[in-house]
Amino acid sequence: MTGEMKNRSLLTAREREIFHLLVDDHTTKEIAGRLGISEKTVRNHISNTIQKLGVSGRAQAIVELLRLGELSLN
Repeated sequence: MTGEMKNRSLLTAREREIFHLLVDDHTTKEIAGRLGISEKTVRNHISNTIQKLGVSGRAQAIVELLRLGELSLN
């Protein structure tokens, strides 16, 4: 895999940040406060990611992102 391909991601930097916080068991409200954005914006990022992945919820999105190597449990 080339360096360019390796750096290409399904998620935006913000989506990745939000899903890392979800995996770390933060609520939508906590994520919004931590990132200085509204809860609605957090939910929009989560919804966009769910749509990209073609899954039906946050838990399935996390499982799929782990499977794809987009997230890790560290």
